[in-house]
Formats: sequence, C-alpha cells, structure tokens
Amino acid sequence: MSEPTKENFPEIVMPKPEPIRILSGQKALVTGANSGIGEGIAIQLAKAGADVVVNYVNNPDEANAVVEKIKKLGVNAVAIQADVSNEAEVISMFNQMFKEFGTIDILINNAGLQQDSPFDKMTIEKWNKVINVNLTGQFLCAREAIIEFKRRGVKKEISCAAGKIIHISSVHEVIPWAGHVNYASSKGGIMMLMKSIAQEVAPFRIRVNSICPGAIRTPINKNAWDTQEAYNKLMELIPYGRIGEVEDIGRAAVWLASDHADYITGTSIFIDGGMTLYPGFATGG
Repeated sequence: MSEPTKENFPEIVMPKPEPIRILSGQKALVTGANSGIGEGIAIQLAKAGADVVVNYVNNPDEANAVVEKIKKLGVNAVAIQADVSNEAEVISMFNQMFKEFGTIDILINNAGLQQDSPFDKMTIEKWNKVINVNLTGQFLCAREAIIEFKRRGVKKEISCAAGKIIHISSVHEVIPWAGHVNYASSKGGIMMLMKSIAQEVAPFRIRVNSICPGAIRTPINKNAWDTQEAYNKLMELIPYGRIGEVEDIGRAAVWLASDHADYITGTSIFIDGGMTLYPGFATGG
C-alpha cells in the first residue's frame, strides 16, 4: 500500500457547529473589531448570546456594518471609536460601554498592527507605534476592565468568574520573526503581560488567557494566501494543510470566555494548524 499524500486526502471542509448561547446576558468588548480576527470574534460572541461593543480606530462604516450583522443575531451591539494606545480614549470607551451596557464581562484585547522593516532600518517611530498599540493598548484596556471586574465581583447568574480577559497574541510570542522585530517583541510582551495579570487577579475570580493565532485568512496577510503559489508556500509552514479562518479563532474565544473554561487562567492557546511544531524539522532537520 502506498503512503498517503496530500493529493489523495479528501477535500478539507470547515466544521459548522450549531451556535450555543453559552454567553447569554454577558457584555463583551472587542478591540479592533471592524475587520479581520476582531470581527470574527465579535460575530461568534454574538452568536453565543453576548452583547458586543465593536471598537475601531478608523473606518466607521466597517464598524457599523459589523454592528448590523450582530444585531441580526438577536443581541445588542454598538460601535465605539478609540485608539487603544491613548489612555484618555480608552477610559472614555469604557465609560461609553458602561453607559450603554452597564458593565463588562468579557474583554477581547485584539487591536494590533504591523509596521515591518529590516532591523537596522527600523525607525523609532515604527518601533513605538507597534509597541504602543499592540502592547500598551492591551495593558490599558485590561486595566480598565479589571477595575470594573473587581468593583462588581462575581454575578453568579451570569458567570462563575468576575470577568474574563482574552489577549490576542500570535505564534510569534514564541517564534522569532526576522524583519518584524517590533511585532514579535510586542507579542512576546503580551505573553508576560497576560501571565503576570493572571497571577495577580486570579484570587478575585478573574480569568486571563491568550489566544495565539498562526496564519489566518485576513486582509492583513492577503499576500500570503491570495495566489496559489503563495498559498502553497504557506502550507510548508502548516502541517495540518490549510490556512486558518477567523471562525477558528472566534469559536475558541467563545469557549475560553465561557464557564466551560472556568479552570483555565494564565494560558496561551495556540491556534495554528501545527505551525509551532516547527515542521521544517519533521524529517530530521
């Protein structure tokens, strides 16, 4: 019998589980939710029954379109503009959320960007921009959420936890990435930010975790998957043999935010089709 090859595997089909309203009554904030992974998470949270704040910094039409999609799922949503690297704007965003929804139960710290450059040509502006949005922004939002979680405490009819924070990190919190030093540094920082916060606030029944996506089909990395040649090259890094979809991240976020994951805190969950298995070593290096 011949060895199986990728060519004779059946066509890959994405699972389509029925939505379960396991987050009914909860209030969620998703930063950078007007497109990409943030939008995907916001939609999945809504399918699970949560009301959602769609944060954005640019493109209000995109954010309002996501709000309309969410409202069609039978829950409430509102778009709020804020630059997460700006402390005053973050505080204002949380105050607006409390005015609309009363409180917060789930924070998805997703907003992020890339500004790539060879290291010896990287400007301080590019370094600061990526660190300020990707890392400082997550600090600011987590701080404001924890203030509210500690003020309110556990509402047992809503959740076992006083609050849940999910940081969106990357496989590059552990995989070095030449030419993207500012981005990889920000994601490595998110790992220790998450773990340190989780250690501190666990006694208050606040859970803090990270999701670390690999290659996900979003506009930010379109050049890595929009041609057959690029896609084939990408598959050399992914043992599972397909690119990730935003639904892969969104469904994991729903589970991690739910009481089904109540004993999980301080953990990075990699959703990467095996990218962190370093497939280049599969044949002995």
